[in-house]
Amino acid sequence: MELSVLNIAGQETGRKIELNDAIFGIQPNEHAIYLDVKQFLANNRQGTHKSKQRNEISGSTRKLKKQKGTGGARAGGIKNPLFRGGGRVFGPVPRDYSFKLNKKLKRLARKSALSVKVAENAVTIVEDLNFEAPKTKQMIQLLNNLKLGDRNILLVTNSEINENVLLSARNLQYVDVMRVCDLATYNIMRAKNLVFVESSVQGLNEMFNLNEE
Repeated sequence: MELSVLNIAGQETGRKIELNDAIFGIQPNEHAIYLDVKQFLANNRQGTHKSKQRNEISGSTRKLKKQKGTGGARAGGIKNPLFRGGGRVFGPVPRDYSFKLNKKLKRLARKSALSVKVAENAVTIVEDLNFEAPKTKQMIQLLNNLKLGDRNILLVTNSEINENVLLSARNLQYVDVMRVCDLATYNIMRAKNLVFVESSVQGLNEMFNLNEE
């Protein structure tokens, strides 16, 4: 599949770039995408939730009332989970939510996500960006020229992010800038539009070729 390379004015440069069908043209594996996104979200969970159990509550251990003859249920202490301020039964404790996936599945998930975006016509190729100064207005103008609007946009650069490009997009909540080597399935699927700079496509090919068995 070939896509035209656009300049910063949103016009065709006359150059076309070949998208590798082994990356952008496969039959998407939805379950692989699901697992990779699930792992990404799970690995980012802090897991610091904690509630106090009965043995951790600060309070008297005195028996509140006699065992029998009151007509009510037995109560051994104020820390009973049935009482207000008592411990919590089977409450949350700190834990690690992360889990592992093999590299082959994660590679398949990323390829599937990229193939989904190409099928949705949500991939744009633009010439390499080199802003002379960090200007948010310039980034907004670029996105308007590409007719992308203010939808969630993922701008994928080569291995070296131009600092001015990064700073120009920092104040735009709907724009994420990411190196091609850091690309994850979650970021691809979250974005409504993918914008690759011209040199990043070659970097994407190299990244997957290096991982091929």
